[in-house]
Amino acid sequence: MQLVNVYVNFPYVHEINFYRTASGHCPVEEFLDALASKQAQKVAWTLQLIEELDRVPSKYLDKMTSTDNLWEVRVEFAGNIFRLLGWLDGGTLVLGHGFQKKTQKTPAKEIETTEQRKNDYFYRRTKSP
Repeated sequence: MQLVNVYVNFPYVHEINFYRTASGHCPVEEFLDALASKQAQKVAWTLQLIEELDRVPSKYLDKMTSTDNLWEVRVEFAGNIFRLLGWLDGGTLVLGHGFQKKTQKTPAKEIETTEQRKNDYFYRRTKSP
Protein backbone atom coordinates (compact mmCIF):
# COMPACT_ATOMS: atom_id res chain seq x y z
CA MET A 1 0.00 0.00 0.00
CA GLN A 2 1.34 3.41 -0.95
CA LEU A 3 1.13 6.22 1.60
CA VAL A 4 -0.09 9.55 0.31
CA ASN A 5 0.60 12.85 2.03
CA VAL A 6 -2.37 15.13 2.40
CA TYR A 7 -1.38 18.78 2.35
CA VAL A 8 -3.07 21.74 3.95
CA ASN A 9 -4.21 24.30 1.43
CA PHE A 10 -3.84 27.74 2.98
CA PRO A 11 -1.67 30.84 2.63
CA TYR A 12 1.98 30.30 3.42
CA VAL A 13 2.86 30.74 7.11
CA HIS A 14 5.71 33.24 7.19
CA GLU A 15 6.15 33.02 10.93
CA ILE A 16 4.73 31.53 14.09
CA ASN A 17 4.08 33.66 17.16
CA PHE A 18 2.79 32.79 20.61
CA TYR A 19 -0.20 34.62 22.07
CA ARG A 20 0.49 36.80 25.09
CA THR A 21 -2.04 38.19 27.53
CA ALA A 22 -2.24 41.92 28.22
CA SER A 23 0.05 41.33 31.22
CA GLY A 24 2.64 39.49 29.09
CA HIS A 25 1.74 35.97 30.24
CA CYS A 26 2.43 33.36 27.52
CA PRO A 27 0.43 30.13 28.02
CA VAL A 28 2.12 28.28 25.13
CA GLU A 29 5.62 29.00 26.48
CA GLU A 30 4.52 27.68 29.88
CA PHE A 31 3.12 24.54 28.24
CA LEU A 32 6.36 23.97 26.34
CA ASP A 33 8.47 24.60 29.45
CA ALA A 34 6.54 21.84 31.25
CA LEU A 35 7.39 19.25 28.57
CA ALA A 36 10.36 16.90 28.80
CA SER A 37 13.36 18.05 26.76
CA LYS A 38 12.87 15.54 23.91
CA GLN A 39 9.16 16.35 23.71
CA ALA A 40 9.88 20.08 23.48
CA GLN A 41 12.49 19.40 20.78
CA LYS A 42 9.91 17.52 18.69
CA VAL A 43 7.45 20.43 19.05
CA ALA A 44 10.17 22.90 18.01
CA TRP A 45 11.05 20.71 15.00
CA THR A 46 7.39 20.62 13.93
CA LEU A 47 7.02 24.40 14.25
CA GLN A 48 10.17 24.93 12.17
CA LEU A 49 8.82 22.55 9.53
CA ILE A 50 5.57 24.54 9.33
CA GLU A 51 7.47 27.81 8.88
CA GLU A 52 9.81 26.44 6.23
CA LEU A 53 7.55 24.36 3.98
CA ASP A 54 5.32 25.88 1.30
CA ARG A 55 2.97 22.91 1.55
CA VAL A 56 2.59 21.48 5.03
CA PRO A 57 1.32 17.90 5.39
CA SER A 58 -1.91 17.75 7.39
CA LYS A 59 -0.11 15.30 9.68
CA TYR A 60 1.51 18.41 11.21
CA LEU A 61 -1.01 21.22 10.64
CA ASP A 62 -4.71 21.15 9.89
CA LYS A 63 -7.68 23.47 10.01
CA MET A 64 -10.09 22.41 12.72
CA THR A 65 -13.67 21.69 11.75
CA SER A 66 -16.63 23.23 13.59
CA THR A 67 -14.52 26.12 14.91
CA ASP A 68 -14.10 29.78 14.04
CA ASN A 69 -11.01 29.31 11.82
CA LEU A 70 -8.82 27.59 14.39
CA TRP A 71 -5.77 25.62 13.30
CA GLU A 72 -4.17 22.64 15.03
CA VAL A 73 -0.45 21.89 15.15
CA ARG A 74 -0.10 18.14 15.61
CA VAL A 75 2.87 16.58 17.37
CA GLU A 76 3.35 12.92 18.23
CA PHE A 77 6.30 11.69 20.25
CA ALA A 78 6.90 8.35 21.99
CA GLY A 79 3.20 7.52 22.19
CA ASN A 80 2.22 10.98 23.42
CA ILE A 81 0.06 13.34 21.39
CA PHE A 82 0.44 17.09 21.80
CA ARG A 83 -1.65 19.82 20.24
CA LEU A 84 -1.05 23.53 19.83
CA LEU A 85 -4.15 25.44 18.79
CA GLY A 86 -4.11 28.84 17.13
CA TRP A 87 -5.35 31.10 14.36
CA LEU A 88 -4.05 32.90 11.31
CA ASP A 89 -3.34 36.63 11.33
CA GLY A 90 -2.26 37.32 7.77
CA GLY A 91 0.83 35.18 7.15
CA THR A 92 1.36 34.59 10.86
CA LEU A 93 0.14 31.56 12.77
CA VAL A 94 -0.58 32.71 16.32
CA LEU A 95 -0.57 29.83 18.78
CA GLY A 96 -2.75 30.44 21.80
CA HIS A 97 -3.02 27.14 23.62
CA GLY A 98 -1.19 23.86 24.08
CA PHE A 99 -2.19 20.59 25.71
CA GLN A 100 -1.58 16.85 25.72
CA LYS A 101 -4.35 15.09 23.87
CA LYS A 102 -5.72 11.99 25.56
CA THR A 103 -8.99 11.44 23.69
CA GLN A 104 -9.93 11.01 20.02
CA LYS A 105 -11.88 14.26 19.90
CA THR A 106 -10.41 17.58 20.98
CA PRO A 107 -12.13 18.52 24.26
CA ALA A 108 -14.51 21.49 24.01
CA LYS A 109 -12.74 23.29 26.89
CA GLU A 110 -9.48 23.34 24.89
CA ILE A 111 -11.26 24.89 21.90
CA GLU A 112 -13.10 27.40 24.12
CA THR A 113 -9.83 28.47 25.77
CA THR A 114 -8.29 29.07 22.35
CA GLU A 115 -11.35 30.97 21.09
CA GLN A 116 -11.24 33.26 24.15
CA ARG A 117 -7.55 33.99 23.60
CA LYS A 118 -8.13 34.60 19.89
CA ASN A 119 -10.92 37.09 20.69
CA ASP A 120 -8.68 38.86 23.22
CA TYR A 121 -5.82 38.97 20.71
CA PHE A 122 -7.86 40.61 17.96
CA TYR A 123 -9.64 42.94 20.40
CA ARG A 124 -6.34 44.25 21.77
CA ARG A 125 -4.80 44.42 18.31
CA THR A 126 -7.60 46.66 17.00
CA LYS A 127 -7.29 48.90 20.08
CA SER A 128 -3.52 49.33 19.69
CA PRO A 129 -2.35 52.56 18.02
